[in-house]
Amino acid sequence: MVTKVKEEEYFTRLELERKRKVEEEKEKRQTEEEKKKLKALHHMRCPKCGMELSEIDYKGVTIDKCFICNGIWLDEGELETISTLEQSVMNSLFNFFRK
Repeated sequence: MVTKVKEEEYFTRLELERKRKVEEEKEKRQTEEEKKKLKALHHMRCPKCGMELSEIDYKGVTIDKCFICNGIWLDEGELETISTLEQSVMNSLFNFFRK
């Protein structure tokens, strides 16, 4: 009798673990799908005003600019690239965006 109870407990635990894994996978898929939808919705949109961003190539650095609110947005690593430019180039860059 004790063996049968332990056996039932064992299979119950297995079933619970299987269900937990299925739910985790389902949640992971939903999170990934939601992430993709949000990325598609916000890709190349200005974080400030929501309008479309335009890419501007300046000295090999692609800068995202919003011509509605005049916001300038840099992707990962672009600030470091710009900061290595000479000071005169930096002044030119800032003058370029003041227009």
